[in-house]
Amino acid sequence: MQNQIHDRRGFLRKSALATLTTLVGTPIVFADRIPPFYKPLAFDYDPLKAKSPDMKVLGDKPWNVESPIHLLDDAVTPVEKMFIRNNGLIPSEPIDPAKWTLTIKGESVKATKTYTLNDLKKRFTPHTYQLVLECGGNGRAGYEPQTTGNPWEQGAVSCAEWTGVRLKDILADVGLKDDAVYIGYYGKDPHLSQDPTKVAISRGVPIKKALENETLIAWAVNGKDIPLEHGYPLRLVIGGWPASVSGKWLHTIAVRDKIHDGAKMEGHSYKMPIRPVQPGEKIAETPENFRIIESMPVKSLITYPKTGAMLEGRKTLELRGHAWAGDKSVQDVHTSIDYGATWQKSKLQAPKNRLAWQHWTTEVTFPQSGYYEVWVRATDNSGVTQPMVIPQWNPGGYLNNACHRIAVKVV
Repeated sequence: MQNQIHDRRGFLRKSALATLTTLVGTPIVFADRIPPFYKPLAFDYDPLKAKSPDMKVLGDKPWNVESPIHLLDDAVTPVEKMFIRNNGLIPSEPIDPAKWTLTIKGESVKATKTYTLNDLKKRFTPHTYQLVLECGGNGRAGYEPQTTGNPWEQGAVSCAEWTGVRLKDILADVGLKDDAVYIGYYGKDPHLSQDPTKVAISRGVPIKKALENETLIAWAVNGKDIPLEHGYPLRLVIGGWPASVSGKWLHTIAVRDKIHDGAKMEGHSYKMPIRPVQPGEKIAETPENFRIIESMPVKSLITYPKTGAMLEGRKTLELRGHAWAGDKSVQDVHTSIDYGATWQKSKLQAPKNRLAWQHWTTEVTFPQSGYYEVWVRATDNSGVTQPMVIPQWNPGGYLNNACHRIAVKVV
């Protein structure tokens, strides 16, 4: 009976490989090294979708728009290629930047203070940083069973250049009490219900993160006014942590003597289970069961070429992409063409500044014609490496940093 089961599994595996070979029209190189239960990318490859250079709209109430990976090839992400993640509606009332104000208040400020946009620009030194903003649910589509939230693939990330003033300089001008432990933001985005008494989202970070040099109150991105969909005219920008802490249409920051308790700080929103849970398991949304997501995990992308690349008359391919690691830096990037059996080190550049992504390049040589998958994985400066497979399931579908991979056919 045991041999029959083994033979049956072997037959199914051979049948699947035969189907895959037919699908891609070429032999599957390193087929004997494909990990058990792994589904090659070719089974999901949609040539019509791959030809489209357009942004992918996941929803319009609220707006959630993803960038295909190959559109993220720029060293500095252009505004038109930046993902959009909103929790509420984009403000529909006319915005007059001359009348826009930012108020700093809360239990832990010495006195409430309000600044106009012009005050911010004239009274404080401006700074520009290139910062990674990534949705906490980037990669959510990879989890099985599917979780709540938008089914992001891997394109809910950007690394643009933001210009503004350091939040730490504003808070120094206001004056903090010794009991300050957290900040929370408030924006002008209406709740989906359009009930004026409800807040769409109001998140925050510990005071230590708020006081970092790179935490900005920004009015420009890539040298121009922030577009409306990205928070015009003022946005809190905090690199390395979930982009949900970078509040758009910013008008108020509260300095708290406790963890901020605004909208989307409750339940399991932007939180991870403290203990491992079974896929699909429901657990009580209590503080003892969940921790707030802070620094994002190490991750990398292949931005060139895009999946489905065809190599005709040559077996060498130049690859490039980006890697980042939340509050940390990336130490190494490696690629594999044999499903992770062996890895080749890539050339890695230093970040433009702290909390910016790092560019990597390499060249791979394919031993023969056929179908391949190129995998990439990064290691941060504390020695933590991306997992080859989907990480532990969680109810929110957060922090999927499994290796990115592309399909390549050598003919």
